[in-house]
Amino acid sequence: MFKSGYAAVIGRPNVGKSTFLNQIIGEKISAISNKPQTTRNKIQMIYTADDMQIVFLDTPGMQKPKNKLGDYMLSVSESSLGEADLIIYIVDCSDHIGKLDSYIIDELKKLKDSVPIILLINKIDEIEKDKLLPIIEMYSCLNIFSEIIPISAITSDGINLFLKKAKEILPEGPMYYPDDMITDQSEKFIVGEMIREKALINLDEEVPHGVAVSIDSFKEKSNIVEIDATIFVEKESHKGIIIGKSGSMLKKIGSSARYDLEHFLGKRVMLHLWVKVEKNWREKDSKVKYFGYK
Repeated sequence: MFKSGYAAVIGRPNVGKSTFLNQIIGEKISAISNKPQTTRNKIQMIYTADDMQIVFLDTPGMQKPKNKLGDYMLSVSESSLGEADLIIYIVDCSDHIGKLDSYIIDELKKLKDSVPIILLINKIDEIEKDKLLPIIEMYSCLNIFSEIIPISAITSDGINLFLKKAKEILPEGPMYYPDDMITDQSEKFIVGEMIREKALINLDEEVPHGVAVSIDSFKEKSNIVEIDATIFVEKESHKGIIIGKSGSMLKKIGSSARYDLEHFLGKRVMLHLWVKVEKNWREKDSKVKYFGYK
């Protein structure tokens, strides 16, 4: 009996959604950092076993939109719920239920009778075990979750249990994608996400929200891949921060991105980065679409 289905992965920003998925898939596809708005698009990531295929919909963290990009990100998260055979709600075990969590929980209450919901309590490697039980009991009292599973996306604790429970819940179905396919995104998209991730990790708090990456050239040769990319920011002052003194920050971003890109592409990578200003691009529908958020 082959099980398959679409699983929407939701939660507020920075609870570890992308880390969880990258751990399951075994490749770094979804950008990871400790900054909000790391994931902007709905990224389909595909896990295939001998008797099961899960198509994960990695959605942007649900939060109140502040601009056109934020509107798009929220609509992506909400639309994913309507497509799902299974909803996976991820929370950080070290955090209390805040306003945004309450909003998400209210939305899940509307869906609990039509779609099974698994709660993953993430980052259990960061707290003492005796503090975990009260957290599980608190969420159990909500009576909306089919399963509650403590996990660590970093150490992979609880991941196999999640996969076992997901298989029990998913319906019989076909293999939607070839068994060697791990994402529906193009190589160019993933390359751009890897570069943006390194910018998010290395830059000051106020800069990352306005960072976008375009891949201007992608030339694959027999033993090397040549990539030209532009990092866009919204302010001239941010351009200076990204470039850094004598180009030091841009070199740092490029060097760390190149390391991941070579692992992903399986070849040497020659990466050229530029920085340009596109003022207030997140407020403009045309620019939001230009950068691939549409």
